[in-house]
Amino acid sequence: MGAIVSFQQLDAWKEAHSLVLKVYQVTQAFPRHEQFGLVSQMRRAAVSVPANIAEGFKRRGIGEKVRFYNQAEASLEELKYYFLLSRDLGYIPPSNDLIAQSERVGRLLSGLISSTERRR
Repeated sequence: MGAIVSFQQLDAWKEAHSLVLKVYQVTQAFPRHEQFGLVSQMRRAAVSVPANIAEGFKRRGIGEKVRFYNQAEASLEELKYYFLLSRDLGYIPPSNDLIAQSERVGRLLSGLISSTERRR
């Protein structure tokens, strides 16, 4: 495999982008009164994950790259909480795979951070 030249080639970004699309889909069915509350917060946190991966990818310094990838991890943790809250409020079923997919994104992000740090 050749060198990665675009953030869109990163597995962590691909999985995070897929998660964003699922968040948008599932939150369409949330109660109307949550539109400017939980829905807005979930979507913002979800979008932040692949956006920070993309921004970190373009940073030149290893430390800067890792800082943005860490921010993506933090947004992902925030999003995981919103999934738990949504489940407990009955907005998403316990069988929903959003938490499992967020765990996959987390593992991929962890691997991306590790491989980036090894380049120091």
